[in-house]
Amino acid sequence: MSESQKGAALVTGAGQGIGRAIALQLASDGFDVAINDIANSSEKAEAVASEVRALGRKAVVVLADVTAAEQVAEAFQNAYDQLGNLSVVVANAGIARVDSLIDLSSDAWDRMFEINVRGVFLTYQAAARQFIKQGTGGKIIGAASQVAHRAAGGFAAYSSSKFAVRGLTQAAAQEWAAHGITVNAYAPGVVDTALWDTAKEIQKALVASIPVGRLQTPQDVGNTVSFLASSKSDYMTGQTIISDGGMVFA
Repeated sequence: MSESQKGAALVTGAGQGIGRAIALQLASDGFDVAINDIANSSEKAEAVASEVRALGRKAVVVLADVTAAEQVAEAFQNAYDQLGNLSVVVANAGIARVDSLIDLSSDAWDRMFEINVRGVFLTYQAAARQFIKQGTGGKIIGAASQVAHRAAGGFAAYSSSKFAVRGLTQAAAQEWAAHGITVNAYAPGVVDTALWDTAKEIQKALVASIPVGRLQTPQDVGNTVSFLASSKSDYMTGQTIISDGGMVFA
């Protein structure tokens, strides 16, 4: 695909934070954007869609719970019906929490994997099916984390879920390359978003371990996804790209 023929992108969990930054960056890059989030975040999703339109691109809101296969399939169909062929899908939706491993409940563990792994799996699968149906190929981009390369104490469930995303990304890249589909993931560090609202002290303490000396912004993540969504990454697949200010080297 040439840079002048962007097509449309679908971003999950795009109502706020990192997802919002990714959606706006892709719009700035020339993509029309399908904004996905859950029904409870519909107002936030509509606000992001308005911001995308203000950048001169088309935008639609496709509400869906990424853990529900039928809802994910419907969101993709709605995006295609309103925007045409999809070129990029970003499986961004996810959750994080801080727990000591010994006190972590099985329900909390299951919920982490339900959203961070099942949600990414269903989004990857729906994206691949859409690209194959279109006959166009495309780019699938998933949300991992620096802890997909080096696990962190207090983040056992989160780290494990992101290791799973990294493995899923590698497997999908191998299976779908023949269809012209690349699959990569982005691995942020300590991003200054609402996910840290219940762990601000830990967030502040982690700043000292960041070589560049500051927290990561959602726009920093958007910049990485911008590269992965562009033709400049055409020869890259199966990779989980760390962009964390130098906390982890791979």
